[in-house]
Order: sequence, then C-alpha cells, then structure tokens
Amino acid sequence: MKIGLRIDVDTFRGTKCGVPNLCQVLADHSVLASFFFSVGPDNMGRHLWRLIRPSFLWKMLRTRALSLYGWDILLKGTFRPGPIIGEKLANIIHSAADAGHEVGLHAWDHYAWQTHIDTMTGSAVHLSLKKGVELLKQILGRSPVCSAAAGWRCNNLTLLEKAKFPFRYNSDCRGESLFYPLVEGTVLSQPQIPVTLPTYDEVIGRNGISNTNYNDYMLSLFKPGQLNVLTIHAEIEGMACLAMFDRFLKMAQSIGVSFIPLGTFLLEDTPAWQAVIAPRSVPGRAGWVSCQSTDRF
Repeated sequence: MKIGLRIDVDTFRGTKCGVPNLCQVLADHSVLASFFFSVGPDNMGRHLWRLIRPSFLWKMLRTRALSLYGWDILLKGTFRPGPIIGEKLANIIHSAADAGHEVGLHAWDHYAWQTHIDTMTGSAVHLSLKKGVELLKQILGRSPVCSAAAGWRCNNLTLLEKAKFPFRYNSDCRGESLFYPLVEGTVLSQPQIPVTLPTYDEVIGRNGISNTNYNDYMLSLFKPGQLNVLTIHAEIEGMACLAMFDRFLKMAQSIGVSFIPLGTFLLEDTPAWQAVIAPRSVPGRAGWVSCQSTDRF
C-alpha cells in the first residue's frame, strides 16, 4: 500500500528546525516526500486574535499549542513584520530538494492567505502566487512543480490563477480521489491530489486519541486500493512529535506500507474524475476548508 506523504512548512522555525529534522528521519527510512514551503514573511503569530472564537480557543487548548509550537511560532510577526523565510533559510529549502524530495509552493504569506483568501481579488491572488514562485525559483534554480493552498483554503479564483503557472498538479483540498477541478463548467488541466487523511491537530485530544495511541489510530485509517494522502507539519512532526513520527514510519513500513511524493501518483494513475471544489467543515479544524465534491463527472 502506497501513502502519499505531504509535508507542510508554515513558519520560520518550522523551516529552520523541523525541516532538517524531518529530512534526517526520512533519510533513515529511505523515504521521499513532497515538501510545500511558505517562503514569504512569517506572520503566523497574528492568528492569536482568533482566540476570541470558542472553536479556535478549544483547538489551542486541546492540542496544547504552547508546548507543541512554542512562543517563537505563536508570536512570530505579531509586533513587527516577520522575517522572509525564503531569503534567510534558502539553504535549508534547497537541501530538501537536494535530498530528492519534491518541492512545491505552500504560500507567500501563510497567515494572509488563510485569513484573507475570501476577499482577495484575482490580481492579489496572482501576485501572492507569483512572489512565492519567483522566490522558490531563485532558491531551487527552477520553478516549483506543484503547489498546495495554505490551510486547504482555495476557491475558483485561486484555481484560475494557479492555472497560469506551470504546476504539474495542485493539492488544495481534502477529498478521496485524483481529479480535475471544474470551474463554472470548465475543466482545468492541472489535476488535484487531495489530502484524504486527518492531521495531528485535528484528531489529538478528541475521541480518546492521545500521543499514546495516535500512531495506531492513523494506521487504522489507511485504505488499501484507494488514494491515501497524509499531511504532516514541520512544526509538529518535525519538532515536538519527531520521535513519534519516527516510530510511525517504522510501524507503517513493518506492515508493508511505502511512502511516496504526491507527484508519483500521476506517474502511476491518470485522474479519471472531474469534480467541483467547495468549502466544507472538517472535524477538529476551525473554520472552513476546501473539499472535493462528492458529485463526480
């Protein structure tokens, strides 16, 4: 059974500390993955205003966010503009590509995208994508081959603007199968590889799931014969939960599971479906995320 392994890198600290940690663990297990980098300013600390929302406050308490992330991540960019990640940590981003991992764009400004995508104009979306692509191209010496919308927040405007860039595929939503997105009746040429499995922060502390049984629970969700795509975060599995992730890889490989970069799915299978992407709620996550519609064409 093959599992697509997607690694989201949202912050300066996640890039600086989490990415090298993960690259070492992945190398120890001979695993290649898809890294999606946020490369612009790290303003993630500005999310703290969301504590006034009961659902977000509960998530922060449930996941023990302070011990999980640390003050450096939780306050970054709160009192002054955050550092440009791709400029200061270009060597680390480049090292992930040198190790053979697939590298794509997550966001220019993760906070701004996740917070304002609903109201961004087409030109603002295009500029955000362009800045991220150009900085990654400068770092890698080539354009990124894929992208994944920050926070799984994507709309039709985003899809249309992404179609103007040379991405082989996008991973912008949650879903169950490879598909081509439909936008107002038009089929776009860039396939979507949706995430099919929940993330650590969505399940931990809910329904009796703790660090003790988390790995077993996640392995129980893998579905033979179907698309399986797992997202981990450099800020979580690459840092506070690194040892647990190392055990997870050992457990998975011991039962015959192999991990692959998301783009490998396109070499083995051609998307057979067309589907609309629409906002939905996901258990354990505050706010909406983009999801593949259940109606397939």
